[in-house]
Amino acid sequence: MTEPPAKSHGRLSISASRSPRSLMDGPPRLKGAFTAKVLTLFPEAFPGVLGASLTGKALAEGLWALQPIDLRTFGLGPHRKVDDTPAGGGAGLVMRPDVLGPALEEAAVGTPADPARWPRLCLSPRGVPFTQDMARTFARAEGMTLLCGRFEGIDQRVIDHYGLMEVSLGDFVLTGGEIAAQAILDATVRLIPGVLGNFASTEEESFSDGLLEHPQYTQPREWQGREIPEVLLSGHHGRVAAWRRAEAERLTRERRPDLWRRRDDDSRD
Repeated sequence: MTEPPAKSHGRLSISASRSPRSLMDGPPRLKGAFTAKVLTLFPEAFPGVLGASLTGKALAEGLWALQPIDLRTFGLGPHRKVDDTPAGGGAGLVMRPDVLGPALEEAAVGTPADPARWPRLCLSPRGVPFTQDMARTFARAEGMTLLCGRFEGIDQRVIDHYGLMEVSLGDFVLTGGEIAAQAILDATVRLIPGVLGNFASTEEESFSDGLLEHPQYTQPREWQGREIPEVLLSGHHGRVAAWRRAEAERLTRERRPDLWRRRDDDSRD
């Protein structure tokens, strides 16, 4: 399958927002840049770590854009209520569909309906596990919307009506989806052309070939009685590549037998 052409990053554009803002507010946004819309009760949590290092530099340069949407502004009544007790009883609270629906409708303004062009995610511990392949797919999209759940979760009708993809970071529970959203965006944004600068580095890292990454070393040559493996100092590119491959396979077999079995299954297909 051929890769879609890289997005143009040559022109600035201004996107619509719920409230008026000065044209001088925030970083520039290059026309066609990947845009992440995050629906959250804690918009102040963003950009968070996404504003640091290379993702933060790319955000400041307009290579990608971040639009937090405050769910509380869609809340009901004088106290901006966003949740209610679970139908059928039980502990905790559930986020209301008549709050999340309008928020998702606003986030959808100006975005394509095709999930391949604009994925819409709900961060949930019962979702499909997030993978590097997902990050690559998301990075090829025009942008994405991420709904950060809180409390006991969100009304199922919202997920069904909007066709949200439930995604999980792993078999554990967080107090909300904000940390998961930042992790997914970090993994995705770093794959956007121009963000890392050296695309080759993404081809050799963990999961790029279904394997964990080989061990890495740097100077000094000897530290605390431990030396850099001699093969890495040989200058023989073929031997170095073979050593790295063997180490990646060894680590994957030992630490992630599930990945190793998946590679075996794929090779037999």
